[in-house]
Amino acid sequence: MADVSAVTVSRALRRPEMVSPALRDRIDAAVRELAYVPDVAASRLASARTHSVGVIVSSLTSGVFAEYLRALHDTLLPAGFQVVVLTSRYSAEEEEKAIATLIGQHPEAIIVAGIDQTPHARRLLQHSGVPVIQTYELTEDPIDINVGLSQRQAGLEATQFLIDLGHTKIAFIAAHLDSRARNRMAGYAHAMEAAGLSIEGRIATVERQSSVATGTALIGSLLDRSADLEAIFCCDDNLALGTLFECQRRGIAVPEQMSIIGFNDLEFAACACPSLSSVATPRYEMGRLSAEILMRIIETGERPANPQIDVGFSLQKRQSTARRSSAGA
Repeated sequence: MADVSAVTVSRALRRPEMVSPALRDRIDAAVRELAYVPDVAASRLASARTHSVGVIVSSLTSGVFAEYLRALHDTLLPAGFQVVVLTSRYSAEEEEKAIATLIGQHPEAIIVAGIDQTPHARRLLQHSGVPVIQTYELTEDPIDINVGLSQRQAGLEATQFLIDLGHTKIAFIAAHLDSRARNRMAGYAHAMEAAGLSIEGRIATVERQSSVATGTALIGSLLDRSADLEAIFCCDDNLALGTLFECQRRGIAVPEQMSIIGFNDLEFAACACPSLSSVATPRYEMGRLSAEILMRIIETGERPANPQIDVGFSLQKRQSTARRSSAGA
């Protein structure tokens, strides 16, 4: 239809800058008219490359992964890579299946959120023959490359922030106790223990999807048992927003009677009323850096000097936290 050779069509689709604008226009018109889609499987066989990167996240509905996935697409797509995203749904078994599925599609690299893969999942990744990056957390024993932050230290500093404000009766709530949540809880417990403060009866967790409704339920159960709570560290911002709503429903003034800090610093945290303090995690930067490292390895073989890269975190101190007043002490 375009009245050119197959080689010219191939060149126009793969390296359009090598074909004149007039030829590109004719070929593009034929592609649209025929609704032509290149045969990716055949292309892979011919080039021995798939130009794809496999990504596994814990959830496709959680806002925690939105900026991270956006960064991967923003960085990889312009470079000619497709991003294939699968979810583990916070299940070790489903993560194993997702890893096996990706490896069967021969990606040029694999990025996985989290560091707590099962022994079988680790073996699959170690023998995949492609670069692997574990993200969101730090580990001293990476499968290949690790780009993340210390969830335990972040939990510790969030709790210490509340302690430094003069609070002594500080609770912790979490949903989906994956390794990230467990490490944040460990940081909370360490900070409380170091300050000589009790955590007995002040932890509430549930094994289900984190949500605003889950936050209201968890803080409600704690308040029903301990009406004298002064502050709460929420394992994520959804729980923090639910906590804020439940405090408002019960007539508990935030932050005058209850300080609240969340985690991840999702967009709504700054827009809540009062605005929510939170631990900001650089998820876009983490995704961008991971993608850039992988592309450098694929194209040049160059690897980072240090296989572990700490992207850090920061405390966003807003209206939901305040110094404990002497009257409320």
